[in-house]
This record gives sequence, C-alpha cells and structure tokens, in this order.
Amino acid sequence: MKVIVDLCVVPIGVGVSVSKYVAECQTVLREAGLEHQLHAYGTNIEGEWDTVFAAIKECHQRVHALGAPRITTSIKVGTRTDRVQSMQDKVDSVSEHRQ
Repeated sequence: MKVIVDLCVVPIGVGVSVSKYVAECQTVLREAGLEHQLHAYGTNIEGEWDTVFAAIKECHQRVHALGAPRITTSIKVGTRTDRVQSMQDKVDSVSEHRQ
C-alpha cells in the first residue's frame, strides 16, 4: 500500500540544535530510496508502507546511536485507494486553485 507520511523526529536531551539528527534521518530516507521533502518542521515521505515505516524505525536507531537518549516523534499518515496521488500531485492541486 502506498502512503504519504509527515514525519517529525525530535531528539530530547541533546541541546537546542537538532540539525545533525535531522540530517541523519534525511540520509536514512535517501538510502531507502524514498521520495521525501524536508520542510521547516518535519519531512514529507512517500512510498510503500513497509519501506516508509522501516525507514522511520531506522531513523530512531540512528538518532539514538548519535547520542540522543530520548526521541519523541509525530507522524501523520495518509493513504488512498481510489487513485494514485504523489506529494507533488497534492501540492499541484492546491496551486491550481490559487491562480
């Protein structure tokens, strides 16, 4: 099943800057071959359900390996069965209504 996920991984106990941990998660997603788009407060990911959730697990493992003793993660998940729709399709659909 195809899924689009909005992911926000927040390491706790590592200080104020979390960019190196976010960068590590971006590496995980790239290595998994997943389409993803970083935004100011998270990352949108699209792909097959099992692949996406395996990558999220790997993000947690790598962030812990970098020294984060705790992690809190927010995940929004969307699926649809009536048609195939990519992240870009969703953005384009909204853009068409703004013109």
